[in-house]
Amino acid sequence: ILLDLFENENHPVFKTVTNLFLDLSIFFDRNKSPDYNYVYDQVIGYGELVSTTIVSNYLNEIGIKNNWLDVRELVKTDNYYRNAKVDWDATQDAISNNVKRNVLNITQGFLGSDSNNFTTTLGREGSDYTAAIFAYCLNAESVTIWKDVPGVLNADPRYFENAQLLNQISYREAIELAFYGASVIHPKTLQPLQRKEIPLFVKSFLNPEENGTSVSKGQDLEPHVPCFIVKKNLVLISLSSLDFSFIVDENISEIFNLLAKYKMKVDVIQNSAISFSVCVDNNYKNLEKLLQHLKAKFKVDYTENVSLYTIRHFDKKSITALEENKTVLLKQLFDQTVQIVTQ
Repeated sequence: ILLDLFENENHPVFKTVTNLFLDLSIFFDRNKSPDYNYVYDQVIGYGELVSTTIVSNYLNEIGIKNNWLDVRELVKTDNYYRNAKVDWDATQDAISNNVKRNVLNITQGFLGSDSNNFTTTLGREGSDYTAAIFAYCLNAESVTIWKDVPGVLNADPRYFENAQLLNQISYREAIELAFYGASVIHPKTLQPLQRKEIPLFVKSFLNPEENGTSVSKGQDLEPHVPCFIVKKNLVLISLSSLDFSFIVDENISEIFNLLAKYKMKVDVIQNSAISFSVCVDNNYKNLEKLLQHLKAKFKVDYTENVSLYTIRHFDKKSITALEENKTVLLKQLFDQTVQIVTQ
């Protein structure tokens, strides 16, 4: 790539990129930590560091002057590796004091660093979140996120036919959709923007002149159509008491403590007097440990590789079509939302 972009092999970018790979090699040679999540975060960010270094240098080479920033010096977090929480006060100070507003800045997405300056990552959709962090700290007029889709659709076209473009979504509705798993925008991206009422535009880099979707104050949803979300490869765990006694608050509290301990993200719960069901992400591969712990106090059944479907603004027709040819394991209806776990 470098040889294609830079005629002069003595250009400083060659040494900079070489040094980044050297840093990575040194880390592997010296690392003694058995913590997979820590090691993951120290390694995964090098793709962003290398690619932004190349882009920044190339733009400077063709006359588009810019300033390369190491985002790890600006976004400060705790040490919850792979899903770090932002230290907003420290991040605000770092961005305010180190980002020049009158120049083009190029930096990385989804990375940060903890108080020991170890690299952290911000979790799912962390690059979009990074844009929102900078917008919030710099009081930006707007944020534009470029995707390979026309904007926010009412369904993922990979799984649903006839997906429609949503022209306008309110912050609240976008957060609701994202909370249930809509893949275009994550709730944590929206929250800092909502606090300062900074509009978010989701547009297609394939057709940059098209309007895309506006997420801002205003109409909840336009057009007002059912919105479909699916999360796959989840685990449905069903618990019941060993002696048919009630599942009381104390039991539920213990269950949630174990889910937190083993880093199981809860997607939906359902409970009755003597049973408790929960659908979770097993991203950290701790399912077996969790089940062993639960079996000490509960009768445990579980089903892996289930799918969780959510329909916002559902109608009878949309539910019927979704359930066709599927085995429904769990179903919950709320005012504007239905959730269905299928196998």
